[in-house]
Amino acid sequence: MSTDDLRAIDLLGRVRYGRVATSMRAMPFVAPARHIVKDENVVLRMHRGMGYHRACSGSVVAYGADNFHTGEPDLWSVQFTGTASMIRPTTDELALFGPGPRQVDGEPFEPVYMSLTPQFVTVHVLEYATEPPAELSGSGSMSGRRHDRHAA
Repeated sequence: MSTDDLRAIDLLGRVRYGRVATSMRAMPFVAPARHIVKDENVVLRMHRGMGYHRACSGSVVAYGADNFHTGEPDLWSVQFTGTASMIRPTTDELALFGPGPRQVDGEPFEPVYMSLTPQFVTVHVLEYATEPPAELSGSGSMSGRRHDRHAA
């Protein structure tokens, strides 16, 4: 694995949930999933009742997670893209997942598991300054100048 892949795996290990994306009947969808990392694979747990596992199994999917909800000053997002396949988790993997929710959308939680072997890995890091830029905090005028800022 490359250094970027290892960094992405490390970051993914810092959060428990993410979102899996693929298409079903030519329409895109995104669904929540719990993940663990096992032997360079991302193992996902989803609720069978949603039915999304049927569209994911054997298909190329993207799985993404981030720390946007943590309040940390520097934010990151990782995405793993590869083919998903249904699996039966080992006892060790089940222990790593921990307990599932009691219900999902009002029905009892019934887990299904998929393994994603990443073919492409992407890491994005959003670093924020601890102090505002000089033109915003000082007396400098911005009249006559246009500033386009990329908001993330």
